[in-house]
Amino acid sequence: EVQLVESGGGLVQPGDSLRLSCAPSGFTFGTYDMKWIRQAPGKGPEWVSAINLDDDSTYYADSVKGRFAIARDKAKNTLYLQMTRLEPEDTAVYYCVGIGIWGQGTQVTVSS
Repeated sequence: EVQLVESGGGLVQPGDSLRLSCAPSGFTFGTYDMKWIRQAPGKGPEWVSAINLDDDSTYYADSVKGRFAIARDKAKNTLYLQMTRLEPEDTAVYYCVGIGIWGQGTQVTVSS
């Protein structure tokens, strides 16, 4: 069975940092786009960031630009989302998404 497995979420204070990881199970990342999408309580899904695995070009939502960074480690076959200067508005379940597959999500809570 092919799936995406996220990890790295948690409870942090405003201004803190977290790094989310996404590893494929049952397949290896190819040369397509991978995305991070989040869903806050009571809201619809929000696209956060994307990376083209062919040329490593990256894209960000305005709400996270300058604070989040998406990257891929080819050797570890793992996708990351480095999040800095976290804000309460970043509280959400974060999903790794690619080739029609959604991970199970990892909860990020930013609260003082």
